[in-house]
Parts: sequence; C-alpha cells; structure tokens
Amino acid sequence: MHLTGFNVVDKIKNLVRSKTKLNTALMITISKYLTPLVVTFCLSACDPVSVAVSAGASTGVAAYQERGIQGFTRDTAIEAKIFKNWFNTDKSMVKFMSIEVYESRALLTGIARTDKERALAVELAWRTDGVKDVINEIIVGDIPNFVEIARDASITTEVKSRLTFDKEILAVNYAIETVQGTVFLLGIAQDKAELKRVVNLIQEVSYVKRIVSHVRVKTPKARASGG
Repeated sequence: MHLTGFNVVDKIKNLVRSKTKLNTALMITISKYLTPLVVTFCLSACDPVSVAVSAGASTGVAAYQERGIQGFTRDTAIEAKIFKNWFNTDKSMVKFMSIEVYESRALLTGIARTDKERALAVELAWRTDGVKDVINEIIVGDIPNFVEIARDASITTEVKSRLTFDKEILAVNYAIETVQGTVFLLGIAQDKAELKRVVNLIQEVSYVKRIVSHVRVKTPKARASGG
C-alpha cells in the first residue's frame, strides 16, 4: 500500500500517542495528588543525577521527534551541563529556574532573586559547550509560594495531556514550562496550523495568563524536480 507523507505522520502520531497515554495518566495523578511531595523533594534534593535519569526515561519517544535520537541526546547533554554549571555555582539557582533545550537552543525560565543572579544564569548557559542560542525568559521577583508552584505544575501537566490526546498535534515535538501562569513553548511545529491549534488548546486551560512561543515552524521540503 502506498503511503503519503500525511499517512506516515498520522501513523507516527498514533504510535507515539499509544505509548504516552499511560505516562500522561500517571502525570495527571501525580499532579493532582502528589504535587506537594514532588515539589518538596525537588526543592530539597535536586541534583544532576536526577536530571539525567529523568531525561533517559524519554529516550524511547525521542525516536519519533523531529530532532531524532541524536538531537535528543545532544540537547539532553547540553541541558545537563547547564544544570551542573548552575548547581556548582549556587545550588539555590536550580530551585526556581528551569532549562529546556531543543535544537541546541536553551530556554531559561523561572524566577531569580536578583538581576545579578539572572545575569549569572544566562552567562553560565552561554558558556556551555554546544549552545547555539540562549532564550532568557527568567524574571526577577519574589520566590513563589507553594500554591503558585503547584498551580504552575498543574498547568504544565494539563497542557501536556491536551496536546498528547489531540490527534492533530505531534506533542513529542514540544517542550513546555509554566511560570506564574505564563506558558512557554519550545520545539518544532509541523506547520503554522498545528502551532495555532496548540496555542488555542493552551488558552482553554484554567489559570493560563499568557502564552510565549519560541517554537520553530518546520520548513517544507522542496520537491525534487523530475528529469
């Protein structure tokens, strides 16, 4: 049977979705019932080893991402290096600031206590081998309270769930972070229509105040001319 480009994409979406439905259900349960324990643990015991283990668990899905396993491995290594640089410089930096890396572009989000701390976080990211771009979305402000942290975690989980279960979206290509109700997106969209659908779905999630997209829209491949 002949497969068009759309057939292939649909098959990939269905395969990835079937592999991630259980994980999504678990994420929702954790967010709803175990968020207090998860947040407390992360604030007191974050370390590079935990980050590496967490990243490794996603390797199977990486094969279906636009960046592929090689790109996933590269980005995960960069993310771990930035985390290590932050951790070794000031352990408190990793408590309220986060890193997402996609196609060697590092998205920094979260809350810094001072302008100096934010500048240092950005500088350390730029000094990391392999980084091509640093997107600084870190804000300076008061440390978030427990309710704010739990709410942002809940938003992120619901957004990931909605994208995963939407048949028109290849959710594995998106990285998502939420800070004070602002949802930050990084990754690759198949086209402008998919990105618009992603944004529309996020706008329906409770407590979302704003959406900031740093998603790259996939460039269509030029058709080979016949000879």
